[in-house]
Amino acid sequence: MTDWQEISGGVTAPRGYQATGITAGLKPSGLPDLALIYSEVEAIAAGVFTTSQVKAACVDYCRKRLQAKHSARAILCNAGQANAATGKQGVQDAIESADLLARELNISPDAILLASTGVIGQRIKMDALRSGIPKLVATLSDTGSDAAARAIITTDLVTKSIALETTIGDRPVRIGGIAKGSGMIHPNMATMLAFVTCDAAVSPSLWQQMLARAADRSFNSITVDGDTSTNDSLIALANGQSRTPAITDAGAEAEKLEAMLTAVCQHLAKAIARDGEGATCLIEVQVTGAHDELSARQIAKTIAGSSLVKSAIFGRDPNWGRIAAAAGRSGVLFEQENLQIKLGDFLMLENGQPLPFDRKAASAYLKQAADDASLPKDFVATNNSNDLSGDRTTIKTQRLDNPVIIAVSIGNGYGSGKAWGCDLSYDYVKINAEYTT
Repeated sequence: MTDWQEISGGVTAPRGYQATGITAGLKPSGLPDLALIYSEVEAIAAGVFTTSQVKAACVDYCRKRLQAKHSARAILCNAGQANAATGKQGVQDAIESADLLARELNISPDAILLASTGVIGQRIKMDALRSGIPKLVATLSDTGSDAAARAIITTDLVTKSIALETTIGDRPVRIGGIAKGSGMIHPNMATMLAFVTCDAAVSPSLWQQMLARAADRSFNSITVDGDTSTNDSLIALANGQSRTPAITDAGAEAEKLEAMLTAVCQHLAKAIARDGEGATCLIEVQVTGAHDELSARQIAKTIAGSSLVKSAIFGRDPNWGRIAAAAGRSGVLFEQENLQIKLGDFLMLENGQPLPFDRKAASAYLKQAADDASLPKDFVATNNSNDLSGDRTTIKTQRLDNPVIIAVSIGNGYGSGKAWGCDLSYDYVKINAEYTT
């Protein structure tokens, strides 16, 4: 039983936010490629970013802005060019992007945060961006979340969006989010962009702490291919327009808000994992019995990220030995005699001892999970990967409610954790072998 309900609206569901997405000419395909999220008032801002030593200009820009000022009014995101490893000119492009938008919105450049996605080593097409900014601002709307979600995707098959509502102090409080991600997905922030809006009033330090913990339990717990990107950014705004009392300290209201923030992040994270390049199903790894949550998540992420486990799931092969091997190399100490492994309802190993199970039925379980998670039959994907544009003729929602469940117990500890991933198919190699050629 949760303390919130799902509502429509994405990042514009919380009060005081507008959003939009347009085609500015950044992608060769002519599909939407420039997005804006705008708060009508100054909002508390927090961020979590890539751990890569090779970072996009937007990442360094946002880090500096958030260190100097814990608030913002707008998030600008371009798709098509990552503006990573682009040298001093890439930095200047990022600064100019913020300046252009600031003038159009009539706000300070310090109130703008930036994100980019696309091909590493390519600068933003500044001529297209310069001409696109006025149109972008002119199309801002309090129902523009879907347009923004479409404009940030690249190789994604689907858009990712969610909004939840709860009650704090007898008033409704909402959190909305959109995200993109399909390849180069791995813990250490995962590889994606995610933008979250909230209309609660929260202190800057508490909001940052909440976001960091939510990231660990969501985006830092997904993996598609083991590659961490240069552009990972999770940015969250809280503008106080719900008119609820400010949350400044730990307590019941802070816990309630953080739980809903985590739920939003987990939904978006699972949507990214399910949309992994070439994937046919979502995998959820549940680990219990560990010494602490961190250890449990470490084992879960290792299993979810194992190429051998992922390949077995794609082949509908209930090869639990690969799961055991991944758990064993996770770096977490445990007694082999305490290891238990379940695949769905099939108990395969208990107290470190193999058990007989129906292999055909277990294989059928894997196939059914993939069938349940598949896109609708009328979905059409025309992935011309050298276009890097998310150029699908139809965007629909994939199901996240029936993943392949791998449940592992390593003892009697109180620590538990989850991680999410996807299977590894032939199409993953094809998509990435042709990414820029």
